[in-house]
Amino acid sequence: MSRLITFTTDFGVSDHFVGAMKGVILGINPEAQLVDICNAVQSFDVLDGALTIAESYHYFPPETIHLVVVDPGVGSARRPILLSTGRHIFLAPDNGVLSLVYQREERLSVRHLTTQHYFLQPVSQTFHGRDIFAAVAGHLSRGAAPAQFGEEISDFVRFAAPRPKPAADGQIAGVVIKVDKFGNLVTSFTPADIPQLSRGSFRLRVGKHEITRACASYSEGDAGEVFAIVGSMGFVEIAANRGSAARQCEAGKGSEVILISPPAP
Repeated sequence: MSRLITFTTDFGVSDHFVGAMKGVILGINPEAQLVDICNAVQSFDVLDGALTIAESYHYFPPETIHLVVVDPGVGSARRPILLSTGRHIFLAPDNGVLSLVYQREERLSVRHLTTQHYFLQPVSQTFHGRDIFAAVAGHLSRGAAPAQFGEEISDFVRFAAPRPKPAADGQIAGVVIKVDKFGNLVTSFTPADIPQLSRGSFRLRVGKHEITRACASYSEGDAGEVFAIVGSMGFVEIAANRGSAARQCEAGKGSEVILISPPAP
């Protein structure tokens, strides 16, 4: 038996971190299959990590092991955990990075990783990705059962993704939750929050721009135009055709997005 193992980290590609983790896994199970989902999660950004894994894991085969290491609290009292959903296994710090997985899955079993003879020794206080998570992933990929690694817990850390809220003058305030590589601004609004999107009777303000047009594809926008679009993540994005909406709007992650024409009651 050899389960697939995926990597979602903020370690980047210029250091040895991901390579060392893969070496640990292959040292335990040379037949392990390793797949990178993304090693360019924004540094220390737990929400970005949560979005990245939530938008990816369900496309993988059952029994896949997902390493999700975005861990600004490494070496502190935060716990290393193992999540089983019935179809997938996740290894991550207990800092909320699996929050969106918790929201999507009905069956959850979360365990505190405490069985230290499965860890790489000695355990570094600054690199649990290598010494705890990768080592446990290697043993899991060989068929070890989750119950072997620690007791179940119920007080694991979780948070809700940002949602639009009522603001002054009948407006609704959302936020940019992610800026992708192309400069698209992924907002906290969903199409259900803006039913006028398909009718073209809305006004969204972000940064220096007010957006009043929605497009069905990126190429539908005019040159230099900033427009709204429903992206593959299911959120309303602010985009520009072959351009960076982030640059044109002078906006970024955390920027306020205001729906000026809220849905009729």
